[in-house]
Amino acid sequence: MTQKIGFVGLGIMGKPMAKNLIQADFEVSVFDLNEIAVNDLVAQGAKKNTVGAMAQTVDFIITMLPTMASIKETFEQHIFKNASNGLVVINMSSIGPSDAIALAEKGKKMGVKVLDAPVSGGEPKAIDGTLSIMVGGEENAFNKSLSVFQAIGQDIVLLGSAGSGSVVKLANQIIVNLNIAAVSEALVLAAKANIDLDKMYHAIRGGLAGSVVLDAKVPLILDRNFKPGGAISINLKDLTNVMETAHDLDVPLPMSSQLLEIFHALKADGKATDDHCGIVQYYEKLANITVSR
Repeated sequence: MTQKIGFVGLGIMGKPMAKNLIQADFEVSVFDLNEIAVNDLVAQGAKKNTVGAMAQTVDFIITMLPTMASIKETFEQHIFKNASNGLVVINMSSIGPSDAIALAEKGKKMGVKVLDAPVSGGEPKAIDGTLSIMVGGEENAFNKSLSVFQAIGQDIVLLGSAGSGSVVKLANQIIVNLNIAAVSEALVLAAKANIDLDKMYHAIRGGLAGSVVLDAKVPLILDRNFKPGGAISINLKDLTNVMETAHDLDVPLPMSSQLLEIFHALKADGKATDDHCGIVQYYEKLANITVSR
């Protein structure tokens, strides 16, 4: 029997993820406030539905929403109030671990299994179905969901109980965003010294400074392409969750705290919708130089 999936949140990441589930022959229902995104997926084989109706009829609901406020509203007002017993809800948004645990505990009381399963890889890996998926929650719910995960991701790991996936996602965001900041500092330094930045990139990418982040972001920076795959606003939210979690655990994170302030500065400068490789613009302003080919 074909498994039924409800997908809530059809933004930069959610829309291609839902498309991959359709192509994997799941029966997919979709909901988003953006009617254009909904209609596009309906044209590709999805069904348009409300979240409440999904909760009564599908096997899985995936949420990919931008804010904790929208996640809480969706769970409290639509999923938990209407859920059929045995429903598995997979929250793939990046949230704090305490919020992930709270959702899982509330779900348990309602007969709903809730997994926190944030992803990494950005829009390109959402499109080609090779996302890294970091899962927290009950093992039986994870095993039941594995075919769903395999339709949208490649590296899929159950990390532990509820909240574990969210913690690892925060750790991931520290590594990614500080890497971009380091790359930005290096490019600004080289630009100020009149170095050919294309040649610099090719000179260092095969050495110890090489990384997936370097290869993904340097070409975009040099092309001044700040179209969001992972927007500064989303990463600001993630770094805020990083610092709140770190403070709860008595873990000082001096570099992450500095980067959070850089994100706030970029937001104040009107850059919130830029991709996070737009961090380079903060350093450009300090040095009075533009990084480009």
